[in-house]
Amino acid sequence: MRHFLILLFAAISLNLQAQRPQGPGEKSITLTGTVLDQDTGRPLEYATLVLQKVGEPSNVTGGITDIDGKFNVTTEPGRYNIRVEYISYLPYTLDNQLLRQSRDLGEIRMAINAQELDAVEVVGERTTVEVRLDKKIYNIGKDLTNSGATISDALNNVPSVTVDVEGAISLRGNENVRILINGKPSALAGFGSTEALQQLPADAIERVEVITSPSARYDAEGTAGILNIVLRKEKTLGFNGSVNTYIGVPVNSGITANGNIRTDAFNLFSTLGYRYRDAPGNGYFDNSYTSGSFDRIIEDRDINRLNRGLNWNIGMEYFLNDQSSLTGSFFYRLGNDDDQTDNNTTRFVGSEIDSRTLRQELESEDDRSYQWSLNYTNNFNDDGHKLTADVQIGRDREDVATVIEERTTFPQDGLVALENVAQEENSNEYLIQADYVLPMGESQFEAGFRFDLEEEITSFRLDSLDRASGQFVVNELLTNTFTYNEDVYAAYTQYGSKIGKFSFLLGLRLENTRLRGELESEFDPTALEEELGVDVDVNFDKNYLGLFPTVNLIYEIGENENISLGYNRRINRPRGWFINPFPSRDSRTNVFQGNPDLNPAFSNTFDLGYLKRWDKLTFNTSVYYQRETDSFERIQESTGQTTTDGIDIIRSIPINLSTNQRYGGEASILFNPSRKFRINSSFNIFRFVNEGFFNGVDYGAENTSWFARLGSKVTLPAAIEWQTNAFYFGPRQNAITDTKGIFSLNLAFSKDIIEDNGTITLNVNDFFNSRKRRSFTETEFFTSDSEFQWRQRSVTFSFIYRFNEQKKRNAGRGGNGNFDDDGEFEGGSGS
Repeated sequence: MRHFLILLFAAISLNLQAQRPQGPGEKSITLTGTVLDQDTGRPLEYATLVLQKVGEPSNVTGGITDIDGKFNVTTEPGRYNIRVEYISYLPYTLDNQLLRQSRDLGEIRMAINAQELDAVEVVGERTTVEVRLDKKIYNIGKDLTNSGATISDALNNVPSVTVDVEGAISLRGNENVRILINGKPSALAGFGSTEALQQLPADAIERVEVITSPSARYDAEGTAGILNIVLRKEKTLGFNGSVNTYIGVPVNSGITANGNIRTDAFNLFSTLGYRYRDAPGNGYFDNSYTSGSFDRIIEDRDINRLNRGLNWNIGMEYFLNDQSSLTGSFFYRLGNDDDQTDNNTTRFVGSEIDSRTLRQELESEDDRSYQWSLNYTNNFNDDGHKLTADVQIGRDREDVATVIEERTTFPQDGLVALENVAQEENSNEYLIQADYVLPMGESQFEAGFRFDLEEEITSFRLDSLDRASGQFVVNELLTNTFTYNEDVYAAYTQYGSKIGKFSFLLGLRLENTRLRGELESEFDPTALEEELGVDVDVNFDKNYLGLFPTVNLIYEIGENENISLGYNRRINRPRGWFINPFPSRDSRTNVFQGNPDLNPAFSNTFDLGYLKRWDKLTFNTSVYYQRETDSFERIQESTGQTTTDGIDIIRSIPINLSTNQRYGGEASILFNPSRKFRINSSFNIFRFVNEGFFNGVDYGAENTSWFARLGSKVTLPAAIEWQTNAFYFGPRQNAITDTKGIFSLNLAFSKDIIEDNGTITLNVNDFFNSRKRRSFTETEFFTSDSEFQWRQRSVTFSFIYRFNEQKKRNAGRGGNGNFDDDGEFEGGSGS
């Protein structure tokens, strides 16, 4: 901390000296102008103006542009070479200019440095990644394989990100990732869950920001980093929009409409979509036991999920005056799912079949999410002096009704168990935040606060059939209501500047986390205390106060080359289902149980990156190291209990098991040799080392794994575009489970029709039907050889029609340089 404050003080001192006013008698002139993108007219923020005195190469002054692309530089009269620079753009030069008095250079329009492309292709086919000080921005909307896909599908095509067969999202192989929507926690992301992302359409996304070294502006949640999903909001004047319809096999159909009306007084935008999707899957588990009534049990699962969803987002930005605006938006999501899982089980004693059973689960789930957002923005001047304030209220309710019937089918037919499960989960969120930005010449100061209050109330009731009386009886020990509150109060400040070719962003965030749990049940926690070996308080109130420093540095070696270094400290807070002490009812023999004694985990991460861009090739790489303490691990152990028919019950429970160290490196290459061919690839290798004991068992593990992507886009005859995305995740293991590698291949073909206002696309997801998780688990009491497939291969045909909207969108193109759309200091480069 001492070194951090010294560096911050030194940077501020240098900046104040650079802004020293002219003394008495000193003559000065002012040079003004505006730097814009040549094609779109969009202001280029933080473009650099360099004034080099003719005949005195070491006499260099200059400045940078503000949020509106304007610069205002004071210097002494003389003859100068004037140069405006912005990474990814061709420089603008005016040589040997005699400046005797103040001068307005007017509008300076800069062009992308891509001479082989014409203007339309520059906009539409610009590199899909922009590299900033603390993040990479991927404009995934142009990915053909996303047509008819969900947000989860789209994320699986983003470098550094993986989505497993069950929808769990990882960043660099680490699942402790924070999901934000438009920079904030959101009901769209299910308050920390990823289920909603498997329902929402991918074409609602404008871009995805992969933030592996978050600045202090972002909340400290997520030890792996942050994925910020930015939804579409057109900024073009007039009316524009699009309608996208699709149909596929297995059944996958839907329609999404986007509309936007913008005038000088307001901007009205809306997205409305409906989805109907069948997601068949399957699973196979071959389990062997060292104790219990059976030596081997084989489970063969057939899974069918029918998902129906409606989502609607509407909002309006009203321009109060030239400096300020007020934006209000409302989001609504309605889901109605019907799932059926048939589990055929064969039980062996020795090598002989003892019995067969069929367990059938019929689950009906109704989801309703609401979110109201209000944003106020005030641009005090044209120099980027800015204040934003946000209020957000979210509601989410899930009602799940499940009927579980298990019966023997061999040697005779008979009822084993019949249960009715009713579960209701209500989530409420209140968010208030404000951010203040103060430019100071080539530097910028920021400060802000955020209050994020979340509450999850889960009610669970289990009714079991009493075969003696033929009546359903409430299981009082498992029936419960669990209320979990997570309140986070945070304040931050950060300072960024650019000194020559060196940019830095230093920040400090203070967060207080309060975790509260309250249980209403006949449940006796004594048994859980004995199993965990600690005192368990199911009614708890915990507070954690922490400082989270961030450091992001970048040095521009050349116009198209830079190196970056980032450091951050982060927290991983347990979610409600990790805390709830009641076992799941997904299986009688394999249950998941939360741990109310779970505490947050903390991590420190370092990231060193390098970027080099040539005319047709972009290379980006980084190495990273992370050390996490009290990391969550899900262990499996025998409960010591058996079912009524003599099967050992295995439990999975999360604990603060270990210290986790993770080393890794990643690299990506984008090659665009011509307008008709484009190839991109990425490779990530990581190694983790876990150290921890529980109940006398060593769960320490070391493992090295990797994943890679290869994508290509080719223009065929008749202007047909062909895109291929291949992905492979290598084998990996932890203390008890070995998982085999997974390969998948997606193909897509598209063609523009109706004078390029329409596009038809054929998309094949998982062409070889190989996206399956195969794993082997071994403990002292059982082994399990399993294969699981969440969804089988699918084929989708889609048609999109655009109204007054270019096919080659400029969404997310940016050119924002050192400040993003929210005025955040970036200091990086596009590529």
